[in-house]
Amino acid sequence: SFTISLHKVDNTTVMIKLRPGVSPSCLIRIKNVILSDLKIKSGENVTFSFTCSTPEKYYIMEIQKNIDCVSGPCPFGDVHLYPPGLPRLNRTYIWDVKASTKAGLELKFSKPWLRQIEPGEACPDSVSYNINSSIDTATVNIGSFCRNGSVSRVKLLGGAIMSLYLPWHSLLTTSGFNIANRASIKRLCIIESTLKGESSITLMSPNYPLGFPEDELMTWQFVIPSSMRASVFFHNYSLSNCERKEERVEYYIPGSPSNPEVFKLSDSQPANIAGSFNMSLQGCDQDAQNPGVLRLLFQVVVQPPQVDENVTHLVDLSKEKNLTVTIYLEGWSSRIALTSEPVCLICKDPRTCDRVLTLASGAVYRILFLCKDLSRLRITAEKGIACMDIRWCQRKIYSLSVPKAITRLPIQLRKFTWKLLATDLISVEITYPSLKLQQDVLEQRCNTSYRYSIVSDTPETKLDVGVFCPGGAIEKIQMRNNITIYLEPFGRGVINESIPQDLKMSFVPHIKDECTFTVSPNPKAKVYLQTPSWRYGLPPYVSISWFIAVPSKQTARLGFSKDRMGIACEMGRAYVNIKEEAPGAEETTRREDELLPQPQNMHHNFWVNISNCKPVDKTQLTLQFWVTFADKQIDLGIIIAVVAGAGVLTAIGLTVCCVKKKKKKTQNPMVGVYNANVNTQMPGKKGIFGKGRQNNESHVYAVIDDAVVYGHLLKESNGSVAPEVDVYRPFDGPVGSLPPSPPPFSFRKDIKPSSNTEEEPPPLTDTDQDNYTFAHQKSGQSKDRGDANEKDKGDTSMPLLENKEQGGLVE
Repeated sequence: SFTISLHKVDNTTVMIKLRPGVSPSCLIRIKNVILSDLKIKSGENVTFSFTCSTPEKYYIMEIQKNIDCVSGPCPFGDVHLYPPGLPRLNRTYIWDVKASTKAGLELKFSKPWLRQIEPGEACPDSVSYNINSSIDTATVNIGSFCRNGSVSRVKLLGGAIMSLYLPWHSLLTTSGFNIANRASIKRLCIIESTLKGESSITLMSPNYPLGFPEDELMTWQFVIPSSMRASVFFHNYSLSNCERKEERVEYYIPGSPSNPEVFKLSDSQPANIAGSFNMSLQGCDQDAQNPGVLRLLFQVVVQPPQVDENVTHLVDLSKEKNLTVTIYLEGWSSRIALTSEPVCLICKDPRTCDRVLTLASGAVYRILFLCKDLSRLRITAEKGIACMDIRWCQRKIYSLSVPKAITRLPIQLRKFTWKLLATDLISVEITYPSLKLQQDVLEQRCNTSYRYSIVSDTPETKLDVGVFCPGGAIEKIQMRNNITIYLEPFGRGVINESIPQDLKMSFVPHIKDECTFTVSPNPKAKVYLQTPSWRYGLPPYVSISWFIAVPSKQTARLGFSKDRMGIACEMGRAYVNIKEEAPGAEETTRREDELLPQPQNMHHNFWVNISNCKPVDKTQLTLQFWVTFADKQIDLGIIIAVVAGAGVLTAIGLTVCCVKKKKKKTQNPMVGVYNANVNTQMPGKKGIFGKGRQNNESHVYAVIDDAVVYGHLLKESNGSVAPEVDVYRPFDGPVGSLPPSPPPFSFRKDIKPSSNTEEEPPPLTDTDQDNYTFAHQKSGQSKDRGDANEKDKGDTSMPLLENKEQGGLVE
């Protein structure tokens, strides 16, 4: 059994009651009376027992002591846990102190002091405190606390309601605080926090997460050694709707020339403060219809001064456009309040510091780092480039390189992002002129210090183009509009300057395919290429093309890494198309239900196109192919054929020479035969002569050989007359519009046209195939024809056939 004896002057009440939601399987017995709960008032002495052996599972106990400091003297000093001899139940001690608002009330805590926690948060040892301020009938929750913290004193205006919760197994025998009287503090409360070493604490405004009282003022006092540095960070706050005044935070910093320093809650708060300081939160007169909520959760970090706190780093972004640089502490989130280890700080100036610092283009910054280990810091940057009219940006080439102002900082670069925006009729072309690009595939990994990830994000399709690095075979990549390129360093996040950043970008007119690669491999290399979106498969209805350049003295061999596409189409068809850029080349086409082509040789530049259908669920189109090169091999049969052909041509030439000599010896008469079927115009040379055939005498012989004219006098020995085939007769048949001309030579050098139309045109060259013999024109005829040509401004400047001496004709 238990006996509780309360003196009348103690003004204390003890309540023993069932825990909420627990069935009354255990009851209280006083003599022969069974009760479910028990209330013992001041001046009473009660002995009782429980009907079970584990009453802590069923009952809780509440001990409330009222202290009146208005009508009588206050019992200042240590607060004891009274009465003694209580049963081992979960119990709550409540001290309700009434005090005048003209005087302040101070709650001073013994070590290890208190640590403020958010509502609903549990303490490690299950021992917790709660402090409420009581002014007249209004009650404000100052906060909930655990043991082992930095809160050493709480000063209140008016009365206070102090609660201490102890679990049934706790061995705590003292309250851990005392009450003292102070002068009026003229504000809701003052919370003192003592920080003696390197630490980090979290504090909240009264009533958090509910609203701070309207038009109230409160203060936090931070007691910090002068050798330490403190920084303030606001993690969660909201503002009320003010009718009058403005909600603000004021700092009183010893030695500051501008005390108090006033900040908005949205501002970056002071950092790197040397020694102690005060921080106050001021509310406003709220809108009665829509008051809103003013609340604040913040963190104070205390750490020793850093060795490099006076070392500044110049970041010149004055010449950059549309660039944002963010420096941050890796692994830190603004939504989570750290409670232990100090953090790295990035400062615009010695007093404006944060764990995240954002720099905008068009300015010059001098930043410093308050951090023991800079390896915990990271940099990200984003640059935007846009083109809304191809006329203004088609010829411009943009260099996609990380500015020196970023690479020179002693911090790891996490990611640099370029966002390339354009309209639907504009595409983007990516090149790497100095080294070309290599696609990062399983068989061919990138081994450079950084890589590029390229994503095409159009309203219809999001395409992960792939991962690339310098030093490959891809000469250029053309993609649709809205491209995002990420540069991500490997390893320690340092870009190796020995490999120049040479990525270039330009805007080009709209392309048909979603993406087109131009590949110009090294003749000795084996190149692997694969479809975009390798992890998730090529999106439906997307078409990708590769143009592979084959050197003139090389033969390419193309092969696929698997036998089939590996998909089934729900709508449409998926195709693989291969075609060489050669006259008469056949196109190789395969559907998704067919075997892919076997490795084949390509002797000219060729295209590979892969087009997707809408695959059925759980099937993805991912294809990889490879290209190798080898020197062209000349076939022995071709060599024999060439040699044989040369021999035949030599024999024909010798035969022609012999026949020609024989003709000269026999003195046979030269017979002019008109051939109406001869092509009379050199290809591509229209209007050589100014006159038409009907208006000139090009069809009339200028000179006839004597043997022809007098052929009828040459009689045979038998007295017969030779046929009259050698007698000239005028041609009475139809006449064409152009004169006959010999076949054009296949090899000739261009000569400059004569600017003087009076000069005699170069004579036509005689060949063995000529059916006419032309004589030199008389000067008068030349002049007449020159006059005619001068009158008719046709294309008369280029002679039909050049003189051998002028043209250097190769036979």
